[in-house]
Amino acid sequence: MSVSRIARRIASPKKALTTAAVAAAATGLVLTAAPAQAASTSSATQAQAIAKKMIPSTAQYNAFSKIVEHESGWDVDATNASSGAYGLVQALPGSKMASAGSDWKTNAETQIEWGLDYMNDRYGSPVGAWNFWQANGWY
Repeated sequence: MSVSRIARRIASPKKALTTAAVAAAATGLVLTAAPAQAASTSSATQAQAIAKKMIPSTAQYNAFSKIVEHESGWDVDATNASSGAYGLVQALPGSKMASAGSDWKTNAETQIEWGLDYMNDRYGSPVGAWNFWQANGWY
């Protein structure tokens, strides 16, 4: 292949991409695009730090943390494929968390606030929710 031909392919991104795709296919590779991450998605470490600030009691934080670890692995975007439950605390439907903020899909603090309200209203506290979870495998 001549230098001018290579230069033309590089100058034309579409042709360069097509060439790369054909070369990959010829060797058995599959090219796929990875899904984009939302800019405001909090990491597990960030979510845990937020929860520690929001839950001053060590016992309550530990209980909340155990539930979240089991439910979502501290993944703000966690989605249950069978039920559709969403977020750190696996709200069902996830849109329930909109009562805590319009950024419920991506904001760990909003999800934690909603989860704490849910646990306090239904079980009296995160410890109460954890006790129920241990007995039933859900909360």
